[in-house]
Amino acid sequence: MGHTPLLMAGSPGWTEPATAGHTAAGDAWGRGSGQSTAYALAFTRTPGFQTPSEFLENPSQSSRLTAPFRKHVRPKKQHEIRRLGELVKKLSDLTGCTQVVDVGSGQGHLSRFMSLGLGLMVKSIEGDQRLVERAQRLDQELLQALQKEEKRNPQVVHTGPRHRPHHVVRWVDPTALCEELLLPLENSPQSEARLLLTGLHACGDLSVALLRHFSCCPEVAALASVGCCYMKLSDPGGYPLSQWVAGLPGRELPYRLREGACHALEEYAERLQKAGPGLRTHCYRAALETVIRRARPELRRPGVQGIPRVHELKIEEYVQRGLQRVGLDPHLPLNLAALRAHQAQENRVVAFFSLALLLAPLVETLILLDRLLYLQEQGFHAELLPIFSPELSPRNLVLVATKRPLGETFSVLETEDS
Repeated sequence: MGHTPLLMAGSPGWTEPATAGHTAAGDAWGRGSGQSTAYALAFTRTPGFQTPSEFLENPSQSSRLTAPFRKHVRPKKQHEIRRLGELVKKLSDLTGCTQVVDVGSGQGHLSRFMSLGLGLMVKSIEGDQRLVERAQRLDQELLQALQKEEKRNPQVVHTGPRHRPHHVVRWVDPTALCEELLLPLENSPQSEARLLLTGLHACGDLSVALLRHFSCCPEVAALASVGCCYMKLSDPGGYPLSQWVAGLPGRELPYRLREGACHALEEYAERLQKAGPGLRTHCYRAALETVIRRARPELRRPGVQGIPRVHELKIEEYVQRGLQRVGLDPHLPLNLAALRAHQAQENRVVAFFSLALLLAPLVETLILLDRLLYLQEQGFHAELLPIFSPELSPRNLVLVATKRPLGETFSVLETEDS
């Protein structure tokens, strides 16, 4: 199972989840052995640093990134691109890679930092043409900002030429090899190309596609993948991957469990402790679901985008807005007495959601363990490292893999640069 440690109750890094405040919170987070067992079985999500010092001076601006790299980038993403980018740079140097391929690159924030900030040769692959066009505009804007900064501070010398990311519009089919992903850049001869694949929260089967390209393609020397959106995994196909997990009795993970594994455990524990009115969101959403099921029984898992300021709405107002967002008539006749009865169950809904969330790290552990074992069963060297602060980025485990052993060097990858 690799060298990834398990976080045991009472061990260094263990913290008791907050339970005070909400009347349902204490029992919801568990009293006694259940809580300890859940955390003991899960991979540790505690990185080797405390709350990121980069945000002590300003909670919205990382002190570890210069102003041009922070522009248009939220604090969470600033933290993620810096931490993953620095890990990729170390991994690239250790494995002698000539090119990084950022798959599912979105607006290109990670690709930009790796290429223009860390000097890596980067190919950026994204399926959405609009996101690629925005990424190219942001590349140009960043280049101009860096050039102005160098003119203002000539004593700061940039060594070597700046290479902007090479953007490609391409959907990656999880079931087939993507030739574009494997093609070297023009200034990287194919005979000498050594690729490092990375993806920052590559969604669903896209993370699985990275693993398959790494395992099947000799030119891919290293992998650094942070997954997310486990509910979008194909089953079979995206899970299970390893022979070991495939042979486990009861290894099935239905949609509800995989979706729950994507929630922010630390953020919700803080909400429980504060016991604010925002907790009623779960009760309102459950009530909305009953109305949707009655109006359209065949409509399952409708995507209800976030409704702002839920705590200021009456339950019927929330339901009406929710109906509109899933394409139903917001003026459907509502049974107000039934909605009020649902609202009276708020504490029980919070308790149920809390219990489900307690299992989330276990579900994520099984999914990531499956990926780790899939690579190790083929003789590759793989580790899972917590590199993001879970308070900022809940999906904070990166799967790192190489085709030659790195030994203790793996531990260097997750350390903070000075």
